[in-house]
Amino acid sequence: MSLYAGEIKRLLTNSHYSLLFSSQNEQDCWFSSIKKKAAYQPLLDEIRIEANRLLGKPIEEPTFSMFTIFRDSGLRLEYERVYFEKRKRLNTFAIMALLEPSEPEYLQELHNTIWSICNEYTWALPAHLTNRKELESEIEDVVDGSIYQPIYTIDLFSAETAFTLSEILKIGENLIDPLVKRRMTEEVYKRVLLPFCNQTNFEWETSTHNWAAVCGGSIGSAAIHLVKDEEMLSSILGRVLSAIEYYLEGFNDDGACLEGYGYWQYGFGYFVYFADLLKKKTANSIDLFQSEKVHQISLFQQKCFTYKDQVVNFSDSTQTASVFLGVSHYLKRLYPDFEVPEIGLRAHYTEDHCSRWAPAIRNLLWFNADEVGNPWKNDTFYLPSSQWFISRYDDSVFACKGGHNDEPHNHNDVGHFILQKQGETLLKDLGSGMYCDGYFGAERYTFVCNGSQGHSVPIINNSYQVEGRSSFATIKNVKTGEDIDEIVMNLEKTYNVDTLHGLTREFKWNKKVTSLILRDTFQFTIPPISIVERFITPALKIAKLNGGIILVEGEQKLKITYDANQLEFVLRPQEFINHFGETENFFILDFIVKEADEFIAVEFTFTYL
Repeated sequence: MSLYAGEIKRLLTNSHYSLLFSSQNEQDCWFSSIKKKAAYQPLLDEIRIEANRLLGKPIEEPTFSMFTIFRDSGLRLEYERVYFEKRKRLNTFAIMALLEPSEPEYLQELHNTIWSICNEYTWALPAHLTNRKELESEIEDVVDGSIYQPIYTIDLFSAETAFTLSEILKIGENLIDPLVKRRMTEEVYKRVLLPFCNQTNFEWETSTHNWAAVCGGSIGSAAIHLVKDEEMLSSILGRVLSAIEYYLEGFNDDGACLEGYGYWQYGFGYFVYFADLLKKKTANSIDLFQSEKVHQISLFQQKCFTYKDQVVNFSDSTQTASVFLGVSHYLKRLYPDFEVPEIGLRAHYTEDHCSRWAPAIRNLLWFNADEVGNPWKNDTFYLPSSQWFISRYDDSVFACKGGHNDEPHNHNDVGHFILQKQGETLLKDLGSGMYCDGYFGAERYTFVCNGSQGHSVPIINNSYQVEGRSSFATIKNVKTGEDIDEIVMNLEKTYNVDTLHGLTREFKWNKKVTSLILRDTFQFTIPPISIVERFITPALKIAKLNGGIILVEGEQKLKITYDANQLEFVLRPQEFINHFGETENFFILDFIVKEADEFIAVEFTFTYL
């Protein structure tokens, strides 16, 4: 929705008490009432346990060595651990102070945590400060102006911090010490709102991924809470709405989040938080939820889960995920076809390792005890614009993707696929690796989890898939049926092999007998040097049997049948550093074509036993 500041100004209304509650009395009654409701007790118990843990620990302040470790070595986790732990203190003691206003220890810890955050050198993460003013060391530059007009980087986390402090200020206005309130207001203005107003070209404002939603939505939400000047507020909201438009452009009409479910939960979550506040601030005049694309994006959650907490983890996604029930219950009120998941998938309070306030408080505020939720249903989804195919049937899952190799948080994975049975993955996607400097730089595709060498796709003439928008699949055919699903795609554009004339990958998924037939057909102008069919499995028991059979055995068993006269099998143990900095083992199953001509077809059958 493109609106000029003047149009927005005319739509602004005198806000309710905090836009979360209509009055102080309503707020007090609500926090008092949930302490007596059985459905809320598991949620509140988690917060109380965390509060008791944190009461016994002093605030840990990040040191200079922690702050500079990313600059010096490209590592992130040391600083971020301390940074996010402090945000966890902020959330926990803010909620506890609201729940137990007669207990002074919670408010005291809240004041101390806010004060500490207001004293931080920057609210941005060091990983986002490369070539930024905060890391300039020339004294002349400092004297020239930054002492008098501090320049702050607005990244995801500085914007989130502004949103958090502004909302805690509004919802805790009758509790927080006036000096702390003044400090909170000043720091939000100084570090985020004024820099946003004074600079007109933040790179993320035109990005088509989660940054536009998180940064823009957080700034817009902070402004709605704090900015009383309608000219300034409407100007900020106009720019935020423009950024939100760019964010939505990053989605195809089918609503798939190509960054993966975690980034749907993150980016789309902040879109929802902002859109809700804006809708209230304008008395429903600006309602971003009326968009059909937004509706389709909201349905992505119920399509990308495969079995209980398992998700299709293409791109930088983890293999398992929990659900923010607050957002789910909110979206159910908007869209009748939104499926509320079973309550067992609820994200526990401490699961968000970044300790974000906005989802934490809304998991309470938007929780609906009457929504019991249901397990994921048997269904097949083909998302035509994004070229994702997902089929789940009686606890068995097949998922594959086409697309291209210039997607957000891209992996070179066109034609890659996943097989699961009763929540156990037998052919897997490695998901996201540990974020570090090189992960988002020129080295990205040397990381096995990002390059096609770590995906279930062919290797041709010792060459992997290449990155870029011109490296894409063409979908030739899609059929879905009661028993059998089929999808056919051309992949030759994904390889920079001059002699490759054609590569067709055909999947035939028999849902009722849980068997997948994969057929790759290669065409060359001259015989290729080599063809390797590669598949990725977890570190399970792998056995080679007579007659061209490989058995992959965990809790479930998968039989891989192939032509042993045509293919030579090689098992390669591998490891990588996953998103949480842990070493994760896996296996590469390579099937090497013994003799390849200009035209060759290779077929595999994957059957659950």
